[in-house]
Amino acid sequence: MKIESIKKKGFGVSLIAFPIMLLVGFLMHPNLLKLEALQTVEQLVGRFHNQPVFHIGHLIVMFAVPVIMISLISFMNVLQGSGKWLGFWGGIIGLFGAFILAVDKGALCLVLSAFDTLPEDQFQEFVPFLSVIVNKEGLLWVVWLLPLLPVGAAIQALGLYKERFISKWQTVCLITGLLLLNNPDIELISASGALLMCAGYIPWGVRILQGRMKCSSTACPVYDTKKDENLKCKHPCG
Repeated sequence: MKIESIKKKGFGVSLIAFPIMLLVGFLMHPNLLKLEALQTVEQLVGRFHNQPVFHIGHLIVMFAVPVIMISLISFMNVLQGSGKWLGFWGGIIGLFGAFILAVDKGALCLVLSAFDTLPEDQFQEFVPFLSVIVNKEGLLWVVWLLPLLPVGAAIQALGLYKERFISKWQTVCLITGLLLLNNPDIELISASGALLMCAGYIPWGVRILQGRMKCSSTACPVYDTKKDENLKCKHPCG
């Protein structure tokens, strides 16, 4: 299999995989229907203590980070026309945000899963110290930079629409879903955002895997309707 074919299939798979992984991770939170922000130690303990599904969900989100990075880099590569600068700067911002997501899940979620293995009496003695995590003390302040990921991806979505890679309804779904991820840890809102991202990204990923491209070049848009058939790729296939 040629490297270009592998890259194209990897791009298609990543578009399908990462929004589904985010959605599954958010849906695995306990008390999903509670519309409450994480503000106290008691709320934090209620979410993760003796909740193995919670930790598995966050592990899935952490493993989504490299898949997200593949997608962001692929967006930068395919946007070579009028959306090139949106693709580049959105990618830079989004990749930095994806790194922060990995830091967030590694520092907070994996560490909390280790604390959850303590005997109950030791755990209860430790609970008051969890306030440093809730308040983002020390260098944990870096996780406040996490919104850079959805902001960067939203900028790239504008570039993708500008070059006709995605339709208007997909663009609306993507930007709305990405912005919904910027909330104070209300998982139902995050899950809703991930669902909209699935609606925006997955159809394009499926079309790429089906080979519904104008030519073999990854820089050529995928068209949905017959009225688009006369549109030409900006970079002819050689």
